[in-house]
Amino acid sequence: MTLATWLLYVAAVLVLTVTPGPSVLMCVSTSVNLGARKALIASLGSTTAIVSIMALSALGLGTALAASETLFSVLKWLGAAYLAYLGITSLFSSASEIAVSGSVESSTGGRLFAQGFLVGASNPKALLFFGALFPQFIVPSAPQVPQFLVLGVTFIFFELLWLTIYALSASKAKRWLQQPRRAKLFNRATGVVFLVAAGLLASSKRTSAA
Repeated sequence: MTLATWLLYVAAVLVLTVTPGPSVLMCVSTSVNLGARKALIASLGSTTAIVSIMALSALGLGTALAASETLFSVLKWLGAAYLAYLGITSLFSSASEIAVSGSVESSTGGRLFAQGFLVGASNPKALLFFGALFPQFIVPSAPQVPQFLVLGVTFIFFELLWLTIYALSASKAKRWLQQPRRAKLFNRATGVVFLVAAGLLASSKRTSAA
């Protein structure tokens, strides 16, 4: 892998991780309700899921999905249904608090990690990026493991960096965000983002195998 290839990958990952999406919104909501530390637990779950997608992509899951219409459809609709559930939960949540998928009730580390994992696993940005673009950064003629480690560590660094920044910022802005009118606006905006993400995932089409 050349330095130019790695820098191009860094630029792509930076855009992917800094742009607010389902994982960021979940992190912000959890931070406001339960604190930055609990938000980081959920963030670790999300990052673990995305790294798992990365690993499966490197192992050829993309080829398997391209070859199997049934497998692709099952995974697609499960992910879309979960994102839609999060969106509806946010849209109809209380106007006096910020909440995504019952984050207030999910206060234990295990449940927060699992919630983060599910959000990360159904994140359409990650699925599209690691399903279509990630394999292009791998040089087939070079050793695979070192390349995967470099790309994986790079992604983990930026993903956790930005989620930490969002968690700490949300925790400091807790009182401002929890004002009823602002909380209502946040919940509605969050619900729309999750429903749009569900729509994008549901409308994604299988790429035929060569």
